[in-house]
Amino acid sequence: MTRRSTSVTIHDVARQAGVSVATVSRFINQNSPVSDDVAERIRRVMADLGYSPHATARQLATRKTRSIGLLLTSMHNDFFAPLLSGIENVVSQKGYNVLVATYSRELRQEYLPPIGPHNTDGILVFADSLEEEQIRKFQQRKFPQVLIHRSSPAGLNIPSVTVENKAATRKMIDHLIEVHHKKQILFMRGPIRQEDSYWREMGYKASLETHGIAYDEALILNGGFEREIAQDAILSYVSNGSKPFDAVFAGDDDAAIGVLTALKEIGKLVPADVAVAGFDDLRLTPYLDPPLTTVRAPTEDVGIMAAHQLFNLIEECPVDAVTLLPTEIILRRSCGCPNGTHHS
Repeated sequence: MTRRSTSVTIHDVARQAGVSVATVSRFINQNSPVSDDVAERIRRVMADLGYSPHATARQLATRKTRSIGLLLTSMHNDFFAPLLSGIENVVSQKGYNVLVATYSRELRQEYLPPIGPHNTDGILVFADSLEEEQIRKFQQRKFPQVLIHRSSPAGLNIPSVTVENKAATRKMIDHLIEVHHKKQILFMRGPIRQEDSYWREMGYKASLETHGIAYDEALILNGGFEREIAQDAILSYVSNGSKPFDAVFAGDDDAAIGVLTALKEIGKLVPADVAVAGFDDLRLTPYLDPPLTTVRAPTEDVGIMAAHQLFNLIEECPVDAVTLLPTEIILRRSCGCPNGTHHS
């Protein structure tokens, strides 16, 4: 006689199928592969016991997974290593695991987020890796979430952790204008919907205005915060016979690497012909040729603070609505300065 599904647990299925509870969970949630023979065995036991995956989902929703999630748009950038290191540092101290997943915009119409209430106790959302509608849905379910490099949608008061973008970029552009006498400065935008990119452009505009230099949309290129996109953007700009330029603010360090590569390809010397500056201070920037002038962002600290805020939510402790971490200017040879100069 088939048992009623309400009396059957995931442990019953695992025991009868001769597998672990984690394996049954992976099979139900389809978030990790299970061999065909094991899948068939679990399927047969679930049918014999009258076990409903939907009941499982309700049970899992109230049970601690001892995992938190980090959702990214991609992992193609060296930027993410220190961020993940900071998060992992806090998570391991708490005795939790961290699940990392990417969720590109192309997949969002067809698939639900790969991490969420079904497999984690809370989630860290990087920049624009979730649409606002999904963030609101998570909030309605009281699912703990913290935003990284992104402000909370209006009225939700979700904790956010980010770095100071506008003032640092303004200081960098001030430096290029006042110390190195640059006046035709290309600005490489990041992804269009990224707040970091927006505030860096605001800093660029503010500096130009202060120095009486007209903002020129022709000097704004899409660098995408990626080296290949930035490299192609510079090569395309030059091949189209566009306006001359004497400096590039590359949006971030990954884009700056693409800019340096492109300038070398077209025979421009850095910094003699063109000054270059980035943002983030990735670990490799002192070793580039020439070493890169950049804004040092405390990326590992962002990960640490975001993870702490998420655990505060999970443990129902007080949280800070906004955590804004300071940045500083690091002057190296790519702008024309000697190496190792700090400018706060």
